[in-house]
Amino acid sequence: MARSVPTFTGPVDGDELGITLIHEHVFVTDPELDVNMPHPEWDEQACIERAVQTLSSLHERGVRTVVDLTVIGLGRDVRRVAEVAARVPVQIVAATGCYAASVLPPYFRLNGPGLVVDGPDPLVDLFIGDIERGIAGTQVRAGMIKIASDVSGLTPDVERVFAAAATAHLRTDVPITTHSDAAARGGIAQQDELERLGVPLDRVVIGHSGDSLDLSYLRGLADRGSYLGFDRFGMDHVGRDADRIRMLLALLDAGYVDRLVLSHDAAVFSRVTPPSWRAAHVPNWHMGHLFDSVLPQLRAAGLDDATAHQLMVVNPRRVLAGGA
Repeated sequence: MARSVPTFTGPVDGDELGITLIHEHVFVTDPELDVNMPHPEWDEQACIERAVQTLSSLHERGVRTVVDLTVIGLGRDVRRVAEVAARVPVQIVAATGCYAASVLPPYFRLNGPGLVVDGPDPLVDLFIGDIERGIAGTQVRAGMIKIASDVSGLTPDVERVFAAAATAHLRTDVPITTHSDAAARGGIAQQDELERLGVPLDRVVIGHSGDSLDLSYLRGLADRGSYLGFDRFGMDHVGRDADRIRMLLALLDAGYVDRLVLSHDAAVFSRVTPPSWRAAHVPNWHMGHLFDSVLPQLRAAGLDDATAHQLMVVNPRRVLAGGA
């Protein structure tokens, strides 16, 4: 039985999540840079209006839920996103976590068990507080935990984030999703560490798995129970959609339909890859791309309605709400 899932506008029954984009961002910013070196393309009110338009257009394409994986390290501001959520017909799920693919911010490096400022790990308090009490003093509770490792692997700081995420998951059962480096087969070490920490691997999404061209690697991850995030469609600067589609079809043919989730990792505004750069270099990297281009290509290759429903509705619901 699917449980309810917290969203910006209140809890939603898992059976009401509908078509879900499970790995997206509304606004990716850098608060310190934004104060000291404002980005010329950032206009808060204009970006809010653009977000309202973008998410409303997704509803017209059939989308009912979007998971915003913007966490600490990516400029999360739930009050800003709440303004958007109040005006759009889609449900937005917030995330907790820390995007530190190698080194934690100085505060976390100095505060915690056995550190300069000895005491409980503030990462644990942050993650659990976001899930159980609400994010940044609001009533918006997190419905997913986002963590990261990259080409440098599980550094000591990354291991600490994974441990805090595991503690939060084991207390709350909120699922974990990762940023992984597919080229380095980074999902294996992520699974090893989370499994060592007691996290059931079927409550984990190995993000960016769709960047891999190694079918044996992907099958190995799925065989251990995790979901594979084919979550960068349109992200042409890190890989071709043709390759992502080819690998996805191979996994479907091999029987892994229940282990796959689709998304874009796109943003309405990102300081890291601003709108002008995206328009010039990756024009397909937007939240409508799956529906405008990728799913039609998959259907032309034989994808039926039941499989599309499994990928876009059933699997994300099982991740977010649990249950069969």
